[in-house]
Amino acid sequence: VSHRCARGGSGTLTVKVIVKKQGDGPTPTKGQTVRVHCTGKLEASGAKFWSTKDPGQQPFEFQIGLGKVIKGWDEGVSQMRKGEHSDLICTGDYAYGSGGFPAWGIGPNAELRFEIELLEIK
Repeated sequence: VSHRCARGGSGTLTVKVIVKKQGDGPTPTKGQTVRVHCTGKLEASGAKFWSTKDPGQQPFEFQIGLGKVIKGWDEGVSQMRKGEHSDLICTGDYAYGSGGFPAWGIGPNAELRFEIELLEIK
């Protein structure tokens, strides 16, 4: 297990990447589309709020570094290699911020953990 961190402009920790299984492929570059399996949990309680591995769900795709997902994903997944399995721990401001995501039970400024497997970069 290894760790990588990103810090915001104020120097505070924003996203922590805990590598559970090293990948052997490249890292994505800004604008590329990545395909991931993901399970999201509240860091405080461990309660799962979403998973691409649940019945009827598919891996999630997004363009990296363009603000199409939460900041924690843009910064954390951009550090991952294809094939890597990592946990991203995102502070509230790098997750859903002061508004939270009530539909998924995510409160204001909640710290979140995402178990991510980087499946594909295209």
